[in-house]
Amino acid sequence: MPNLTLPGIMDAHVHLREPGATHKEDIASGTEAALAGGVIGVLDMPNNTPPLTDRHTLDRKRELFQHKAVSDYGLFLGYGASATDEQPMDALREMASQVVGLKLYLDETFGDMLTREPRALARLFAAWPGPGPIAIHGESRSIAIALTLAHHYGQRLHVCHVPHPDDLLHIDAARQHGTQVTCEVTPHHLFLSDEAVARLGAYAHMKPPLVSPAAVSLFWQRLDLVDIIASDHAPHTRAEKESPVPPPGVPGLETTLPLLLRAVDEGRLTLERMIALTYTNPLAIYHLQPPEASGVEVEMGKPYLLPAEGYRTRCGWSPFAGQLALGRVVRVRLRGRTVWEEGRLLVKPGYGESLRFQV
Repeated sequence: MPNLTLPGIMDAHVHLREPGATHKEDIASGTEAALAGGVIGVLDMPNNTPPLTDRHTLDRKRELFQHKAVSDYGLFLGYGASATDEQPMDALREMASQVVGLKLYLDETFGDMLTREPRALARLFAAWPGPGPIAIHGESRSIAIALTLAHHYGQRLHVCHVPHPDDLLHIDAARQHGTQVTCEVTPHHLFLSDEAVARLGAYAHMKPPLVSPAAVSLFWQRLDLVDIIASDHAPHTRAEKESPVPPPGVPGLETTLPLLLRAVDEGRLTLERMIALTYTNPLAIYHLQPPEASGVEVEMGKPYLLPAEGYRTRCGWSPFAGQLALGRVVRVRLRGRTVWEEGRLLVKPGYGESLRFQV
């Protein structure tokens, strides 16, 4: 079978852990893992230590990416100001053109960036100028609140890692009534169920949590209501996962493509739809230009079992070990240059560039 050429993946939801937790992952290792998985661009979340919420932390993180990234990238801005402080609204507006979106955490997750105060949320939905959307982490009740705010203020909303397939129905209903809303699901909610918890223990601990096999089936049945598949790559070390209080999150940059290609082979989605979910739609939703002269070459071969180790991500493990997959990334071109070939990184840290907005 001839090798398959794809435009690559734009992973719209990753946590590369720098600054603040580089023992789990850093920008260099995370973007190298991206290329190894056929991902040419990543959108990195703001819940670092310190979180990216102001000009200083934005400038610092941009500098780190400029010096270390080997894939292209975009950064999310977070929010951590008090509801009564007017000045951060002006600062948010000024920074909006330099980030891919504003990320709000409406429910508990890893880190301390919870935003629930009603007045603060209303002011944020009224003030955010774009061009990127407001992206939210939220459980079902919080999603409903965000949909109401987005509709009231005419704001663009993106629902990250939809927690349950029934939420897709509510999101679609809001969309049908004129709300500007898009959404994503993760590979772990498509390829794992809560039955994996008995087998994997804390290695299957994530937020939103895994759902029942019946709900996984509904995610697939309702995939036409989904705009993006994004990894929510959130690495932690084995020691952390095996600790008395394991943090939520799993790595995924290197496994999204082979898992989805296996799903294509099984007839669960078309190749065209896979490309839309992982490349075309992320670029459109975040108003980003595709990198020129870029693409990924994949050796298809026969299905194989994903390994337990040998990954480029610093944490070195995968919750998908033992899952059937298809396709191995042979070569990655980024902006006219071969950056990854036969398991070797061919560019130095700093080759990656900030993704540019559409004009």
